[in-house]
Amino acid sequence: MSPGGAAGPDGLAVIDKEPGWTSHDVVAKARGVFGTRKVGHAGTLDPDATGVLLLGVGRATKLLRFVTPLPKHYVGELVLGTETTTLDASGEVTAVHDMAGVTPEQVADAAAGFVGPIMQVPPMVSAVKVGGRRLHELARQGIEVDREARPVTVHRLDVAPVDATVGIYRLDVECSSGTYIRSLAADIGAALGGGGHLRALRRRGIGSFTEAEAHPIGAFAGPRDDSGGSSSGAEAGSITMPKLLSMAEALRDYPAVAVDEPLARRVSQGQVLATRELGVEGTGPWAVVGPQGLLLAVYQAHAPDRVKPAVVIPLSSPR
Repeated sequence: MSPGGAAGPDGLAVIDKEPGWTSHDVVAKARGVFGTRKVGHAGTLDPDATGVLLLGVGRATKLLRFVTPLPKHYVGELVLGTETTTLDASGEVTAVHDMAGVTPEQVADAAAGFVGPIMQVPPMVSAVKVGGRRLHELARQGIEVDREARPVTVHRLDVAPVDATVGIYRLDVECSSGTYIRSLAADIGAALGGGGHLRALRRRGIGSFTEAEAHPIGAFAGPRDDSGGSSSGAEAGSITMPKLLSMAEALRDYPAVAVDEPLARRVSQGQVLATRELGVEGTGPWAVVGPQGLLLAVYQAHAPDRVKPAVVIPLSSPR
């Protein structure tokens, strides 16, 4: 139950998005499942893509700004020889290249050139805004605009042939937030003297949140349990509620600081603190938890030897 007896659940749901669902579809479904309008997601997945989608529920929606920048892990397939309007298999073919002579070694060498800090042009089917409008909205109207390249980092990129005779290769990518795997696939194809597109994209993880703990939203139905919290038991026959991680667990990828009751009261009031009082170093952010293990706030560096809250979690949240 939420601290202070607030109605409605709070926490982070790790969803395994199924193909055919938009990220908005998953959010809409989750609102009915959890019985609250306060649901948001971190990091959009395309309808054809599958895999990990993190949902903030209740007051945990305030934490999505910290979850979204976490590094991502993807797998997908590069199809050499064919370019499409969307850079993936959902688009219309715009060009065909004879790349039958390309070897697995050449593909691996080309891919190696995209490991590390790189500049990447967002695809027209992305949610990036140009001139106040999202690129995918312009793309649906047949409008293409110039986009500035943006810095991203590919931490690891492994390539393995699925069927080299027809130019299909598996990509296993660990990268910074904001990296477009469809653009990466197209750029590798171009670097090989032709073109390519992406298919079968799956996000295997966001930070430490992996597919191993994720469940499809389509498997869940029904209202939340009467206590206002999440439930792992049956709600309607064999249908169960998705597990909600606590708000403290939602920030498990960040350093956590436990404080005693007197300092917890000051943190809950959103006070600026001396760095030594919180006992931290660096710039943060830090998840601050109270004596009962509940998340009280997220603090960050403010001024020399001072820290301030980026987010304060109220003790109660009326619905």
